Amino acid sequence: MILEGSLEPGQRLPSERDLAKRFEVSRPSLREAIQKLVAKGLLTSRQGGGTYVSEKIGASFSDPLMELFSSHPEAQYDLLEFRHALEGVIAYYAALRSTEADKAAIRKHYDELEGYHRSKEFEKEVAADVDFHLCIAGATHNMVLLHTMRALLSLLRKNVMSNLSNIYPKAGHRTKIHAQHKVLMDAIFAGNPEEARQAAHEHLAYVEEALLEYGKEETRLERSLRRANISS
Repeated sequence: MILEGSLEPGQRLPSERDLAKRFEVSRPSLREAIQKLVAKGLLTSRQGGGTYVSEKIGASFSDPLMELFSSHPEAQYDLLEFRHALEGVIAYYAALRSTEADKAAIRKHYDELEGYHRSKEFEKEVAADVDFHLCIAGATHNMVLLHTMRALLSLLRKNVMSNLSNIYPKAGHRTKIHAQHKVLMDAIFAGNPEEARQAAHEHLAYVEEALLEYGKEETRLERSLRRANISS
């Protein structure tokens, strides 16, 4: 259940009775399995009762890189290139394999994202953007793809925050990006894997182009300020 993504980091485990019934095992066998998963660091027991999926799952993959990525000027473009490869494949398999339950979850995250977009609650919008893409990853039913995206969650959230804070102030970008989310969702719902992959690529290519244009404008502004300082 942890591998397939139906139990997420920080989520409380169902009751012993429900789990024993689900897996058709005795409660002593279930408790032994839980103790082994606690020892492996996949589960944690909290004071006051309850066993939870560890919040640290995947953290070791992203945390040591955070400072390096944040200090390297080319990092956001490298990450966008990586997302091109990863999210194109994710969109492809989500279109092939998503169930009605998956589609309902994707729609829910899309609606939340649109709500924060309309109300211009930026931080919530960024979180919803990340959750939307992670939900699509879950719809692939590929455990490696899902957990690679999960492991990159904190890095991805930082990347999306940085990207959107730079390009949203420009007229038209915000509306265009949200329209691209709908194109991606519609291709997945239509069960068209090639269109879904293309929609993912076009979305990320647009973000990259907008960022490159923003970078050029920043460079021009810096030159203007230097000239102004010299002349004064």
